[in-house]
Amino acid sequence: MNDPDTIDLLAGLAPGSPLAAIRDRKPVTRQNAQASYRALFEPADQGDVTSQERFALAMFVAGLHAQNEIAAFYAAGLAQTEPTDAFTAAIAAEIASGRTSGPYGAYPPGPLSVEDVPGPIYRVAAASRAALGVRVSAALAHVHLLVFHPRDANPMALQALLDAGWSNTDIVTLSQLVAFLAFQIRTVAGLRVLSATPA
Repeated sequence: MNDPDTIDLLAGLAPGSPLAAIRDRKPVTRQNAQASYRALFEPADQGDVTSQERFALAMFVAGLHAQNEIAAFYAAGLAQTEPTDAFTAAIAAEIASGRTSGPYGAYPPGPLSVEDVPGPIYRVAAASRAALGVRVSAALAHVHLLVFHPRDANPMALQALLDAGWSNTDIVTLSQLVAFLAFQIRTVAGLRVLSATPA
């Protein structure tokens, strides 16, 4: 495959640059990262999770992390799926309302309870739900849970996805997408810091 390396693109690494050369020293890591991107966003068989859902959720995750350039990258992917203007506006509105700091949540009662941190419970606004539909709205709530208060993940959270029409296989795809984006966002942020550091 000769497609552009997504992490290089997002980090602004030119081919042959010192940081790109460092990444080249780990070709398997580089190849696997790009293969993961393709598997999640350009799958041969996307199953029941549509491209529009994938890019919308990626835009949301990047936005929650305040990574505006990465969010814009996934917003461009979302635009290719021809969403309604109301759908795109709703994702942007939910990014703005969902941003917070974390992680927070509660551990099961025990020694770690001293580290419990209270935090707001995110809910998709009614106006956004109307534009996004039940399925995407439920996914946004679950994604927010995974990003900001994974300690509070529980069977009820998974049941909410099932009730909204997400199958077990869909939920695995959703979880893989969030995990990949966490890796990608942190990798890109680290490379940007390094590229701005004087030699």
